[in-house]
Amino acid sequence: MRARRCPLSAETFDSAGAAGSRPVSRRRAALLRAAPALGLFAAARLTGLLVMASWAWHIGRSPRAIVARAWDSDWYMLIAEHGYGRTLYWPDGAVQSDLAFFPLYPALVRAVTTLLPVTSGTAGLLISWTAAAASAWGIYLVVERLHGRRTATVLVLLWGLLPHSIVLSMAYTEPVLTAFAAWSLYAVLTRRWVWAGVLAGLAGLSRPNGIAVAAAVLVAAAYELFRAYRRRERDDALRRIWLAAALAPLGWSGYVLWVGFRMDDPLGGYFAVQRGWTSRFDFGIGALKVVRDIVLRPTLLSLMVAMLIVVAAVLLFALLALDRPPAALLVYTAVLVLITVGGSGFFESKPRFLLPAFPLLLPPACALAKARPRAAVVVTVVLAGLSFAYGAYLLTLSPIAL
Repeated sequence: MRARRCPLSAETFDSAGAAGSRPVSRRRAALLRAAPALGLFAAARLTGLLVMASWAWHIGRSPRAIVARAWDSDWYMLIAEHGYGRTLYWPDGAVQSDLAFFPLYPALVRAVTTLLPVTSGTAGLLISWTAAAASAWGIYLVVERLHGRRTATVLVLLWGLLPHSIVLSMAYTEPVLTAFAAWSLYAVLTRRWVWAGVLAGLAGLSRPNGIAVAAAVLVAAAYELFRAYRRRERDDALRRIWLAAALAPLGWSGYVLWVGFRMDDPLGGYFAVQRGWTSRFDFGIGALKVVRDIVLRPTLLSLMVAMLIVVAAVLLFALLALDRPPAALLVYTAVLVLITVGGSGFFESKPRFLLPAFPLLLPPACALAKARPRAAVVVTVVLAGLSFAYGAYLLTLSPIAL
């Protein structure tokens, strides 16, 4: 089912991307079309990083240490440097194992430090920044195909100005997951099925919620296979779709099973590790308890903002569903929102978990794309100011982990 186009979004692909063009020309044309969006995204993220760094220097903290080795970043760097095997035992009985962290990012960090004379933290930043740029390009291509260049440019900029977009400048895994997700979804939309499956498998090796990409590919593949069998088609295209469906869940399920065997519980071992981090899926019961406490008692700014972002995400998902996007985008976003809302533990991290859910920005991007230029500029400037200030607060002043 095709998505309804936003107004003022008739542009899709230029002649360089037409059939018969050389692949190099198509890639160059796609990059040139995305260049304004990528430039705006880079400017937004660089400005946000500079604002945070300036404040960090002002209060006597190291900006590099904050973005390269803070919170989960340090766990990933230690895995890259020493492999798995670190477990922390806390007085309250909590047991935190590094097996909770998926392996692709530390493997990439280790590869970079092997090839280049840089530290793990620097390698992590290089990977994250590269992945953020790749994410922005992939997001642009997905949205351009559905709604045209203007909306795609607006959405990429909005993604770079989210309250938690400072994470895209850190040694965290969200940029890596988003890059694989965006390009896998683009591959589905352009019927490059094998690429869709491979990228979904890599997304599943990046983060626990990478399963959302596999779910999107599986649903899209099932729909295409159903249509093909109704028409009694039998060709190579069907074999590629089957292959994509087989490849998509391999990364996520492979790691989960590996942890399970290591814990002597093949099906439940990984989830036991997650419970040690107070992370489990309880259909939102834990999250509702936190929301109750936020509403009834004085609380931290970061928790209040996290609650507002989660509520906004649910509302935006409803608007997205009403616009009837392609099934792959809808399923991908639904799984991310479901995991975020239905999971317990680390409520303050929920906005970070939603960063890869870029399709949620389609409704506001469509509205901003058709707004008057002056209004669009005012909204963008306000969002930028809030994003830069809040990003600096999260990394330098907030007393809880991101």
